[in-house]
Amino acid sequence: MDANGLMGATNAHRVTRGLIDCDVHPTPKSIDEIRFYMKQPWRDRYQGSGRSIFGNPIHWARLDAQPPGGSAIGSDPEFMREQLINEYGHDYAILLPRSFCNLQPDPDFGTAIAAAYNEWLADTWLGKYNHDGVFKGSITINHHDPHAAAKEIERWAGHPHFVQVMTDSGSRAPFGQRQYYPIYEACERYNLPFAIHPGTDGIGINELHSPGYPTHYIEWHTCISLGFQAHLVSFITEGVFEKFPNFKVVFVEGGVSWLPTLMWRLDQEYKALRFEVPWVKRMPSEYLRDHVRMCSQPLERPENDKYLLQIFEMMDAEHILMFSSDYPHWDFDSPTRSFPKLPEPMYQRVFFENARDFYNLSSEKGR
Repeated sequence: MDANGLMGATNAHRVTRGLIDCDVHPTPKSIDEIRFYMKQPWRDRYQGSGRSIFGNPIHWARLDAQPPGGSAIGSDPEFMREQLINEYGHDYAILLPRSFCNLQPDPDFGTAIAAAYNEWLADTWLGKYNHDGVFKGSITINHHDPHAAAKEIERWAGHPHFVQVMTDSGSRAPFGQRQYYPIYEACERYNLPFAIHPGTDGIGINELHSPGYPTHYIEWHTCISLGFQAHLVSFITEGVFEKFPNFKVVFVEGGVSWLPTLMWRLDQEYKALRFEVPWVKRMPSEYLRDHVRMCSQPLERPENDKYLLQIFEMMDAEHILMFSSDYPHWDFDSPTRSFPKLPEPMYQRVFFENARDFYNLSSEKGR
């Protein structure tokens, strides 16, 4: 351990006691891989996915993430095993493909993109690439068509390697509102957590949770957490966790340090305004441990680690934080270098047990 409390090479053996990475991004080798699973007219319309604005102006991925032979970054499962799975001793990697289907104004097109990504992921990363069982997947949905999204969840719910449902944080309304209930009913019915990942905030038909459009990527990327905060407050104040008592939410790649102060504020507001939301039966912060998990990347790490450890204590990180790396993206968090030294019980829960329990995974290594 160095002077700042980093878990360096001397502590690397700790990871082998269990590691689940809750944010790993596989990529198609080409858009033709996705087109293969589309019917007309969507096949000809589909020109690939991505953000047309607010893209990283320097490089979107790790500079060392290019597989040998020049294939697309994130598209080579054996290279990912070498650089991530074997390097750190992963038991499981939760895969979140980036379809960006929720920015489409045509809900049928968005749903077709989501369906194609699910079939591609099932055939490749969860199928022929998954001989060791280390890869677990996310069912992509288009939340702008909740009924179609529910059918897509039902279609894949019995698959042995799909462990959650995923969508973008970019939306036209806060996620607690009732138009999204068909999605949550399906998630609860099949015991699949609902994962929210940034990427289409303020893009396509989605609203921004900031007052207008930022000028630069750094501003947009820094303020991504605003959307996550709005969604969480909406889930609680709209009574989603009371209506769906077994519904679970995962906040992926939205930061974590904002959680304690947001909950303090909401708890304080609730004391005076609970008459407005009589369906909220508990203090807002009391819903977190039963219903919410936060993924660690990007971990906001100050110069002095003691402040981050205080945040972890205040947010109940031992029970609601799950490790994520965001591989292969530019702001990748290493399990051995990006965290301060944690107390042993917290370490075991953050890096392994919280995700194992939330996703109902086996304690045995995936491989």
